[in-house]
Amino acid sequence: MIKKTILIMTIFIMFVHFPVQAYTFPHRPPKPQMNENEQKHMIVIAEKGESKAVKELLDHLDIKIDNSYQHIFEGFSIEGKYNKIARIQEHHAVDQVHEVKDYSVQMDESVPFIGGDAVRGEFDAQHRRLSGKGVKVGIIDTGIDYSHPDLQRNYKGGLDTVDDDKDPMETVMNQVPRTFHGTHVAGIIGANGKITGVAPEVDLIAYRALGPHGLGSTDQILEAIEQAIKDKVDILNLSLGNSVNSPDWPTSIAINKAVEKGIVAVTSSGNSGPLPWTVGSPGSANQAITVGASSPPIKRAYIKLSGNRKEIETESFQGVKEWDFTKSEDIIFANLGEERDFHDEMKDSLVLIERGKLDFIDKVLNAKNAGAKGVIIYNNRPGPFIGSLEWQVDIPVISISQEDGEWLKENIHQNNLLQTVYRTEADTLARFSSRGPVTSTWDIKPDILAPGVDIQSTIPDGYLSLHGTSMAAPHVAGAAAILKQAHPNWNPQQVKAALMNSALPLTNQNGKKYAVYDQGAGRIQVDRAVDANVLIYPSSISFRQIRSDSTRKEKQFQLTIDNVSETKQVVTFQLPEKKKGVQWKLPKKFVLNPQQKKKVLITADISPLLVEQGLEEGRIEVSCQNEKIQIPYLFVVDEPDYPRIMGFTFGLGDDEKSFMYQMYLPGGADEMGIALYDPDTLRFKGFLDWQNNMDRGLYERTVKEEDLPIQKGQYKALIFVKKGEKEDTLERDLWIDNE
Repeated sequence: MIKKTILIMTIFIMFVHFPVQAYTFPHRPPKPQMNENEQKHMIVIAEKGESKAVKELLDHLDIKIDNSYQHIFEGFSIEGKYNKIARIQEHHAVDQVHEVKDYSVQMDESVPFIGGDAVRGEFDAQHRRLSGKGVKVGIIDTGIDYSHPDLQRNYKGGLDTVDDDKDPMETVMNQVPRTFHGTHVAGIIGANGKITGVAPEVDLIAYRALGPHGLGSTDQILEAIEQAIKDKVDILNLSLGNSVNSPDWPTSIAINKAVEKGIVAVTSSGNSGPLPWTVGSPGSANQAITVGASSPPIKRAYIKLSGNRKEIETESFQGVKEWDFTKSEDIIFANLGEERDFHDEMKDSLVLIERGKLDFIDKVLNAKNAGAKGVIIYNNRPGPFIGSLEWQVDIPVISISQEDGEWLKENIHQNNLLQTVYRTEADTLARFSSRGPVTSTWDIKPDILAPGVDIQSTIPDGYLSLHGTSMAAPHVAGAAAILKQAHPNWNPQQVKAALMNSALPLTNQNGKKYAVYDQGAGRIQVDRAVDANVLIYPSSISFRQIRSDSTRKEKQFQLTIDNVSETKQVVTFQLPEKKKGVQWKLPKKFVLNPQQKKKVLITADISPLLVEQGLEEGRIEVSCQNEKIQIPYLFVVDEPDYPRIMGFTFGLGDDEKSFMYQMYLPGGADEMGIALYDPDTLRFKGFLDWQNNMDRGLYERTVKEEDLPIQKGQYKALIFVKKGEKEDTLERDLWIDNE
């Protein structure tokens, strides 16, 4: 149902801009009263050593405790009325209070491509081949089909935090709604059968924290992380996330705590690219290895109208027949792909359909029943997307971005013949891969890239090719397992450093390196990571933020240079590419003895008036004998040009008698409101919402029809967010009507 809601949301929003000056907005009515009895589901984090005091407070207020946490942080998952929870936040023993949020899953040449085959020719200290043997990998996902012949020998138990039992079995073919994501992730890490994963002899431990439709909540994820710490796993893979670009979201805090406990935590960056600031929690956790998606060697389809030079990049849909057209085909626009949108002329043609209102499977089946040869679905919001069907359909389907889809729709009438051009590509950054940096801390994310496009792996009762950063992260989790077998005494920081220091920085089609907040250190090379002689950590540098109106600013960052080899190493720092307004002070050449560590300072002397406002990034190169290590760096001048309000959506809630809206506030808000106006007279009609002193992150609210503060109907809406001296606004046409 939630899947449908996400799709249906967009049919209620017309992206029509109307002038802000037309509003009689300066005189805002008083803030509407909060419903004191509204039920809330929250995460409470106690001050260190104060969990007992917080529990006594919760008991006194008669607030239900769902879960208690000790290892990831001291805290509780609770449920209670708003008026009681509001009192908790003022207590001296309480550090943070966060609302429970929903998480979702993010979506064989890749293993040899990252050096996996080469590694298997090497051996650990016990003369065993490097295959992950003896390493425990926990997978927080939708569960695992542990009866799958490629996985059953490696499965070693787990926990289900969705159904509260010890059976993390994923839904199988005869169960509805079916999931397969966790089994696919597990196969990439440790399949050992028809398909061979990166580390085919690891111990796989499953934590089912995402249920039907691949959705789960904050407390389910936290409970799984808590259990993984108790189980003393070596590696933890989380191919999941939300849209909250926040370093201190509960899942990010929990992941950092797991790393402190000695666990290598690997997360996906998300599938909301290609714009910056799209990485979500827990991928925003500083200590996690956050993974973006690149392509292994693949054949990619580009489409173009006959007689036009413009080529449109496509993404293959998952769960459908391969797109394999080799000659010109007729193409016809079919609106939203409803049954009424098809007619006899569409038989044996390709159809272009806009995303929204219907599930993908309904659009594709309507096209198939009308005799269409193939389907192109374009996004109903900026940028590309990746999609999948709930079951296999024998008709080719591809997706394209909103911009390309609108262009194609407008130009079909001039020439309705579509051609497909195929190219073999490798080591390109996937458009859907979420980018950084992280808001407020300005940390570089993702840390690294791995193959995440058209990755064949296990699913219940078979195999399937999927793409997404969810497929990239388990490549890194498997690589980390190989490193832990080869170097069992390495801590998480050293494992992360080995993977990042040995990565291959990728370049775009013009030969220019992708920005460090797009790719981190680059694409992993497992064989080079295993044989690393020198580790440098932290493996990326954020000099944080400076103000353009300040005088010269000296920023320093401390690195550890760690000789993990048995030979002396000569370490030499090279000056980065020269940039206006930045001068560097780097360590002089020095020698490290075997197993010796040395701390050094990297100094950037920055003249803010000479540096462009926004994000400044690059790489510092370090030479160690025959190795060359590139350390990404980033600093921010003034406030970066990120929107103070992101991702506003409005539509039906989980039932037809409710409405849901959400927005992301990357810097929080002193004041936020949704003001509604008559669409004809622009007369103010009321507020749908108004809040003060909001924390950064995702704000979500569901309103029942009977609780609407205004009548149903059509409105022009002004969504405003004020933070300090800056106020950002969005204008939307809203239909508050469940018809």
